[in-house]
Amino acid sequence: QEPLVESGGGLVQSGGSLKLSCVASRSIFSQRIVGWYRQSPGEERELVSYKTRSGTLYYADPVKGRFIISRDDAKNTMSLQMNNLKPEDTAVYYCNKVPAQRGDSWGRGTQVIVSS
Repeated sequence: QEPLVESGGGLVQSGGSLKLSCVASRSIFSQRIVGWYRQSPGEERELVSYKTRSGTLYYADPVKGRFIISRDDAKNTMSLQMNNLKPEDTAVYYCNKVPAQRGDSWGRGTQVIVSS
């Protein structure tokens, strides 16, 4: 079983919405913090948002007020509701524990393309 499987990406016009989903292994969700990362072509992978088991939230400045993260520890799933999407949100989105360490496994990600 793959430890991380992301889905829900696609092509959307600027201002549109998408909801990403992630199914992870129990070992991932046993971590206190899980979240979403993204990587644009030619860029480093960056942390977009995370949620701790106790409910503390973090959003990177570029997505504050537009993205909403949720997690369901009983189902080992999490999601990222993305609203008012902008072309600069175009990237491959990944879920994983936070922080991810060198050598950690990653899923294939899900591609989000926002057209202007």
